[in-house]
Amino acid sequence: MTTSPSSPSPSPAPSPAADVDVVLPCLNEAAALPWVLGRIPAGWRALVVDNGSTDGSADVARAYGATVVHEARRGFGAACHAGLTAATAGIVCFCDCDASLDPGLLVPFVREVLDGEADLVLGRRRPEGRGAWPAHARAGNLALARMLRRRTGLRLHDLGPLRAARREGLLALSLDDRRSGYPLQMVVRAADAGWRIAEHEVPYRPRVGASKVTGTWRGTFQAVQDMSRVLHEPPRVQAGGG
Repeated sequence: MTTSPSSPSPSPAPSPAADVDVVLPCLNEAAALPWVLGRIPAGWRALVVDNGSTDGSADVARAYGATVVHEARRGFGAACHAGLTAATAGIVCFCDCDASLDPGLLVPFVREVLDGEADLVLGRRRPEGRGAWPAHARAGNLALARMLRRRTGLRLHDLGPLRAARREGLLALSLDDRRSGYPLQMVVRAADAGWRIAEHEVPYRPRVGASKVTGTWRGTFQAVQDMSRVLHEPPRVQAGGG
């Protein structure tokens, strides 16, 4: 039987007084949802995007106070974008729904955006615990980070899912990848638009349940293919600043 993490990290500093939506793409994460939703900072709204779950994830999400958005089209990007378009807050955050990342760690990310210090803030995953980040997934991520540097000049180390930015700016990026390339496309198009992008280390724990992407070599290969296509997009001219 799968259980939620037994030793959650300490609560972060109080959340900034801001209107914030947290998008949580979800596919069969009923076991992890209670822990994840229990870590959403007070006053923020959790948007759980059910991407075709069969384990009752949507019911669990509602029971824990989340707003449920249904997205029939399968794909990580499809779920993320459905959450973004359903969001109404000025700041939108993204976090995985598998208990590998603590959404409470988004508090300083949001504060950095509100203070005008960055337009997009990303979490650089620091694995904690055996099996938190499989070797093949780490290798793929490193390769993509190097390709991203060549494409944009950004010296990022990770393309992780924990992130925060202003909603209007994200919508203006016109993101259209609906699979694994969505997180990378967000960074590439933000860089093309002249956004200030920051990266901070965050603890990354073993997920609850099996990964739909990095749990297999095949899934990782497909993700790398999706992201490679994004990296070969021609630069787009967009309004600067998130």
